[in-house]
Formats: sequence, structure tokens, C-alpha cells
Amino acid sequence: MTQRHLAGARILAQGLVGPQRFVGPAQAAHAFGAHQGQDLPGVMASLALRTGGDVDAVLAAFDRGEIVRGYPMRGTVFAVAADTLAWLTELCVGGPLRAAMSRRGQLELEDHHVGRAQEVLEEIAAEHSIPGVGRGVLRKELVAAWEAAGIRTDQGRGYHLLGELISFGIAAYGPWRDGETAVVLARPWLPAGTDLEGAFGGDEVAAAAELAHRYFTTHGPAGERDLAWWSKLPLRTIRAAIPQVAEHLESGYADKNGRLHTTAAAARGGDGELLWWRPGLAEEYAAREKETMAEILLPGFDELVLGYRDRLYLLDAERHHALVPGNNGVFRRAAVRRGEVVGTWTRKGPAGKRTLDLTELRPVSAPQRKRFSTLFAAFPYTAP
Repeated sequence: MTQRHLAGARILAQGLVGPQRFVGPAQAAHAFGAHQGQDLPGVMASLALRTGGDVDAVLAAFDRGEIVRGYPMRGTVFAVAADTLAWLTELCVGGPLRAAMSRRGQLELEDHHVGRAQEVLEEIAAEHSIPGVGRGVLRKELVAAWEAAGIRTDQGRGYHLLGELISFGIAAYGPWRDGETAVVLARPWLPAGTDLEGAFGGDEVAAAAELAHRYFTTHGPAGERDLAWWSKLPLRTIRAAIPQVAEHLESGYADKNGRLHTTAAAARGGDGELLWWRPGLAEEYAAREKETMAEILLPGFDELVLGYRDRLYLLDAERHHALVPGNNGVFRRAAVRRGEVVGTWTRKGPAGKRTLDLTELRPVSAPQRKRFSTLFAAFPYTAP
């Protein structure tokens, strides 16, 4: 059974319905801490859906250097505010980076290959890494330069080298160019003083507290184990961090349907886990419950689906298999209604004549399908 009221509160907290919570894409990126970003059109849509639906504004924020993509945590790509990437990466990248470096032997890469790759990147990207002016270096341009320098990039080597350089804080994905986010040098592109030392005096618990505050105010109601799964920070760090921001949050428990209560005893049928959320959210949800139950079309890899350790608040196990076929880490786009996933969707037809292709996982009436089609027509795509 899904927890539609928990889903509704999270939909509202994430800014998918209700008054626009964020002035623009940069503010949304900052508030969330990070948006899952390996599906590039998807993360652009995720940011646009939370800031008025204008994908061009999202692309412009990347061009101005306000938002970037990197590998701050979990060994995958996230879209992050530029003033957050450096310290967040230092805080969370340790485990994934060690795992990546352990694969060098399989790829026949050694320290000198990584060092030479960095030198070539710095040579060709320096003049293109001025925020608001530089247009970065396309990956194909970087790969060609590496090959010309005698660095093998086949069989995943180029992807691995770039991933390591981004994880080390040498590079980042910056401005939108030719259908991708081009590579820039991190030091000139990111705001000065935003590394862990500059932002928090090297205090990892203080940085974790900042991340916890951002996570719970945008993803909450959520618990410490959600944050631990999402960030891969150890629970001991999270438990040390939460008291630093607890006064700026509200907390309580969800019952079996996801309604929030102040005590575990009152939350009948719930799992008894303490949840945290932004102040006033419960009251706002009570006033806007109907609005949160309306139809929503999400891109693949959206934070409403991937921002929590357990997705079954949105759908049952059978529908989860349909959303992530083979449990292979590739998420289809979700169609949501009444706080649960009722289908997956894609688009069909030639460019300029696309139509909604909705696969029902729960019955969808003709009026509901029409509302989904209206959402489809306004969906913020970055490509034809």
C-alpha cells in the first residue's frame, strides 16, 4: 500500500505544486543540495518544473555559471549550485572516489595517465572557463586532445579519467553547448572560497548540517536513514549534524497512510521513524491536499522518486519493476496521480508532432488522460 499523504507532503515540499517556492533555477538547485543528473534532459526538466516550467531559464543558469554538474556523491552525476559543488564533493566523494581509483588497474591506467590528462585539460580549457563568458570544452574535443597526447580513451578510459578529474575537484560540467554541459576547470568556474575549508573552516559536521537542512526542507518529511542513503554519509555524521539544525525544522511521525503526527503513538500503523520537514509544511499540506493529488508528469530520475531510500511510498513492488525494468538503475518517466505512480510515459511521433505515450500501471480515466496530455504539451524539453 502506498502512503499517499506522505507523497502529497513531499510533492508540496519539492515545489511540484503550490505557489512557486524558488525564484529561479539557481535558487532551486541551492535549496535542494543536489538533483540527480545523469539524465541531462531529465534534470533540466526537474529544475524547470520547480521554477515555473521555463527550461531556457535553466540552461541560462548553467551558462552563467550558477549551476553545474559534478560527481559529489554516490559515484553518479548530480546538478548542483556552483557555490555548493566543491564542499559537497569534498564531504561526500571519499568512498566513490576510492572505488573509482581501484578500477584503474582494470583499465590499464596509472597515476601518470591521470596527471597527463589533467595537464591536457588545463591547457585546452583554461581560456574557456571564465564564468558567464567561457563556453567550456565539449567531451569529444577533450577526448580528441587526450588521444593526440597519447592517452588512450577507448573502452571507458576517457569517461573514467573525466570522472576522476571532476571528483578530485579539477573540473566540472558547466555551460550548455551543443546539447550537453561542456567541461570547464573548476577553480576559475566555481565561486572562490566555496570549498570545505572556505565555506565551513574544514568542519565536516557543520557541512553535513547544512546539507541536512537543505535536504529536509526540500525532501522532507524524511528521516535520517533517507539522508544517509541519499548522501552516503555515515549515520554517525548525520546524527551529529541534525542537532545543529533541528531548531530550524519540524519533526514527527507518519501513520500507515502517510499523515503526519507529533508522536509515534498517534501515528498508527507507521514504522515509528522520526521524520523531519520544513516549518509550516504540515499546515500547508492540510490546506493544499487536493492540489497535491492532481496529475504530475515527471522526467526520469526525478528527486521525488530517487530522493529517498524507499520508493514504495509512491508505488508497490509490481509497479516498481515497471518503473525500473530489471532493476538495472535506468528509471522510466513516471506519471503520478493521487500521490502514487499510475503509469510510465514517453513521447512518440516525429519532431514537432510528438504525442504522449502513456503506459497505465493503474486505471486512468479519459479525463485524467486528457489532463496528462495537457501536462505533456507543456513539458519542459531541451531537445526536439
